[in-house]
Amino acid sequence: MAGLTTGGPNVDVSLLYEVNGAARRAPAWLDTAVSLAGEYGVLLALVLLVLWCWRGARRQDEAAAVESFTALVWAPLAAGLALLVNVPLRELVGRQRPFRQHEGLQVLDPGWGVGLGNTEFSFVSGHTTVAMALGVGLFVADRKFGILGIGLALVEGLCRVYMGVNYPTDVIGGLALGTAVVLVLAPLTLALLSPVVRAVAGSRRFGRLVRAGGRAHALPVDLAQPRTPPAGRRPQDKDLAA
Repeated sequence: MAGLTTGGPNVDVSLLYEVNGAARRAPAWLDTAVSLAGEYGVLLALVLLVLWCWRGARRQDEAAAVESFTALVWAPLAAGLALLVNVPLRELVGRQRPFRQHEGLQVLDPGWGVGLGNTEFSFVSGHTTVAMALGVGLFVADRKFGILGIGLALVEGLCRVYMGVNYPTDVIGGLALGTAVVLVLAPLTLALLSPVVRAVAGSRRFGRLVRAGGRAHALPVDLAQPRTPPAGRRPQDKDLAA
């Protein structure tokens, strides 16, 4: 792992200079837009995408709504867990930020050191990890939304390299970590969350969180359906009595 801390003339560093070099040729407004997207914008878009997916999932039948809602609950939980896993991983690898190791990089993030995961170490990218966990979590809930979410995670990774705050391999590590946490722990976590979500779906107060129709009700008795006569009495007895 120590080799990660000393960037030399390799593909990782070459790609870093190539992507970050575009910032020097781009207009100032584009650099600002990429900086805002890479720091906050993409993650905000993913949160809104999760909410949008939840809005549509509530319109499904009860079983499908419970399944989708469970996966949507797991997505942000997995993102938070992946970020926690990344804390000791950063300390273990100890890879310095690229602009501390290489000259000539244009750092676009004016608030570096304040945002999510912006520590002195760069491997793996915290922003990319969270973005990918949300994207893959969305994919578990709904494939169409998931593909869009994973695409946003890739954009997040590209922004981080463009900004000069992460190496390409930091981004690849973030993509892998976010994916692994979601998929490896999904079977156990979804099995544990499903009974809780079903209980919420059946409650009178919180049922609408899971399904637009709210709490499931028993089917009404069809009054027109003939009923079984009491024991010992034949159906024609009533007619004879009349």
